[in-house]
Order: sequence, then C-alpha cells, then structure tokens
Amino acid sequence: MKIQERTGAGNNRSAAPVQPGVGERLPAPPRERKPALAALAVLLILVGALGATVLVLRAGDRIEVVKVTRDIQAGEAVEEGVNITGVMVAADDSINYVKWEQRGVLSRLKAKSAIPRGAVAVGEMFAKQPALPAGKASVGLSLKEGQYPSDLKAGDTVSAFPVVSSTSTGKGTSGSGSTSGTPLVAAAKVNTITDKSDATVSTGNQSITLLVPQEEVAALASAASEGKVVVARVSPDNN
Repeated sequence: MKIQERTGAGNNRSAAPVQPGVGERLPAPPRERKPALAALAVLLILVGALGATVLVLRAGDRIEVVKVTRDIQAGEAVEEGVNITGVMVAADDSINYVKWEQRGVLSRLKAKSAIPRGAVAVGEMFAKQPALPAGKASVGLSLKEGQYPSDLKAGDTVSAFPVVSSTSTGKGTSGSGSTSGTPLVAAAKVNTITDKSDATVSTGNQSITLLVPQEEVAALASAASEGKVVVARVSPDNN
C-alpha cells in the first residue's frame, strides 16, 4: 500500500525541464556561410598587395637628368658646374629628358629660347642653330672698359648710345667724346657675353651679342664698326 501511494504521488508531479549542468554550453545556432563575401575579401587583399608592389617597383625606376641651375638665355649653351646639375626623376618614356650622361653632347647645342632656373632640360629646348625671334637680328659688339656696365650679364636689357667726338675750339684739341642723348637702340637683349674666364676680359675688353629690332641694325652696326658705342642697362619694361 505504501509503495502504490508513493508511485501515485509521483505520477501527479509536473515534468520540469532539465537544466544543463554547470560548465555545459548551450548549442549555438549554425552560422550562415557567405562564400561571395569571403571571395571578395581575398580579392581585395590581393589587389592591395599588387598595388603596393607596383609602387615599390616604380619608386626604384628613376633616372638622372639635367636640371638648369641658372637662367639660360636664347643662344647660350649649358656648362657643367655653371648652369646645370643632375637630379633624379621618375622615368617616363613620354618625356624627352636630357639624361645626365648626355650633358657632353648638350654643351655643343644652343638654347632655342630662354630657359628659367629650376627647369628640367628636355631635348626640345636645344638646337644647333637656334632661330632668332621674329623681327630681331643679332649684332656683335666689341666694347672697351668704360663702354659697358662692369656687372653686365646675359639676359640684361640695355640701350646702345653712339659716342660723339667733341673738339675744343679754343685750343684746337680734340676731346675723347661724349654720348648722344638719342639711343641707337632703345632696348636690346644681351644674348651672349664673353665668359669671365676668357683672357680678353683681363684687358677690360668685352664682346657681347645683342638681339635688336631689324630696323635698328644698320645704325648700330655702323657705330660698332668704329668702336663708338656705349651700352647702358635699362629696365626690361622698356623692351
């Protein structure tokens, strides 16, 4: 009788859920796999690695070329140690760089037009015989000391004045002459000038070449043939 009562009492109890023991984890729901996103991530990693490799390779593909360190006027040549130096740039087949090892050939050419300081030289800037600007002519002058500014340099703008002989009527002695107030050439560009290392500079003589308007060539050439020309530097605004 007692056994039956116990059994019956047990049948009346409600079934309670079994709790997991200490240290046991509940089963996680299965993750949804996304193979497309995984493939995209791998592709982005590969592209990034390839880009970095290309940048490294390009950074090492550099060449040494000629860079202008001092203004070069039209008709002037480059001089190593004077107006050029070497500089490293990224190689580019679309640009006709003058490579540093070609500077010897470049020294035998002339600048077609003025090249500013800091420019990287390219082949199109030079030629064997540069063309004169339209309406201009090149006139050479041989000047003595006192007929030109001591610090005259290529690229300066100058005026050329004739030297007029003067004679003293009182004693009949002739003076050394004076300059006329009317210039032969109001504004001319100094194209070339004797290098300071030339031996003739020590005597005070200086040879220069001026770019002048064609209509003013005759008067300047005539005075120059007699050594009766004085040049004075003027503002470029007069050009």
